[in-house]
Amino acid sequence: MSTGPTYTGPVVVEWTPPALQDLSARASMKESFTLDRTMLAAAAGVSPDSDAEVRQAISQLDGVSVHLLRFPDDGVIDENAVSSIRAAYHLRGWKHMVTATNAGGPLHDGATDVWLVLDGVNLRGAVVLAETPKSVTLVTVSGNISPVDLLHLRGHFGIPRFDGNRLENLDRQ
Repeated sequence: MSTGPTYTGPVVVEWTPPALQDLSARASMKESFTLDRTMLAAAAGVSPDSDAEVRQAISQLDGVSVHLLRFPDDGVIDENAVSSIRAAYHLRGWKHMVTATNAGGPLHDGATDVWLVLDGVNLRGAVVLAETPKSVTLVTVSGNISPVDLLHLRGHFGIPRFDGNRLENLDRQ
């Protein structure tokens, strides 16, 4: 039984699937940023002392890349492009961990996917794709972090909050 390809290369936070550019061309609002280790250290330095676990998790990161796309109310997100984004991570050998849906929730309908690159029990990288009817958010994280560190990063850098066993994309737009 084959489990598919295994990702063995370095996790490059600047890489995005080509389909993200197709979606970006249709978006009414686009924001993208990448934080390297130095910028992340500065962000950790301004975290309140009560967030020691968050600061520790941030110190394990090499980089974070965030791409936010918003679409007009009358716009329709191209589901083929979103499916191509999902397929690109599969083809690169990333381990798909979960697809969580929030159909009819209080904030929106949508889906959140999480892919990981594992190195033993630690993560070398993670990707979160959060889709709503009016937005797509793609977050790539690289570093040498434990799964617990990833949980501490929820709600930061565009990573959705994990509430119990559920994923929530807290897009209030």
